[in-house]
Amino acid sequence: MIPWLGPILQAVTHTIDKIVPDPQEKQRLKAEMEQALLSADLQMELTRYQAIVAEAQSGDKWTSRARPSFMYVIYTLLLASIPFGVLYAFSPITAMGITSGMKGWFSAIPDQLYTLFGVGYIGYSASRTVDKLKGAK
Repeated sequence: MIPWLGPILQAVTHTIDKIVPDPQEKQRLKAEMEQALLSADLQMELTRYQAIVAEAQSGDKWTSRARPSFMYVIYTLLLASIPFGVLYAFSPITAMGITSGMKGWFSAIPDQLYTLFGVGYIGYSASRTVDKLKGAK
């Protein structure tokens, strides 16, 4: 459910309890309100799903592969640390120079981009997990 609708639903339910004397009418109004909120929630989820599908089916290769490609770049950078660890065993000065250069390069990237990557990565991973659990392709 949409996070901010919970408090609204509670307020409306409380108001219905205060102003409607008939218990059956209260239940009917509460059921209608809950149904309307569920319908709105479903519509929002369908809209999100349609946007994801449109992005995935885009003819533009960058649009359809942007998130996975970005993750592959990060994986490559992480895996590159293995040979640099081995390099350090044979030539510590060279490895330290490379490390210093990479550290300077990564420090130049704004923190907001790191945050954006983290949020995007977690969102992508979570949505793929949900899709797999639901049996979607």
